[in-house]
Amino acid sequence: MKRTNTELLRDVILRYLREEGLETPLNEHRAVLAWPRVAGPTIARLTGDVSFRQGTLFVKILRPALRQDLMMGRTQLVHKLNAEVGAQVVQSIVFY
Repeated sequence: MKRTNTELLRDVILRYLREEGLETPLNEHRAVLAWPRVAGPTIARLTGDVSFRQGTLFVKILRPALRQDLMMGRTQLVHKLNAEVGAQVVQSIVFY
């Protein structure tokens, strides 16, 4: 028997995640995990907890002097995070 309607496993999994409402939470988790790669190792060492809530990535700053530098590059960091995740999930970043 020959099957003609084959699908890639990736497509089947993505469709399932969308149907079950799991795609967005997965992408949000990916954004949190992507922070050290996008920010770089030096900045990642100087930041603490990273969490995600309602389109906003919250990053704890361990060195107050770093906050101003990160604030100036916030838009670029949002674009890099979304590119790393492969979806537009991060709308803003809050440094606290």
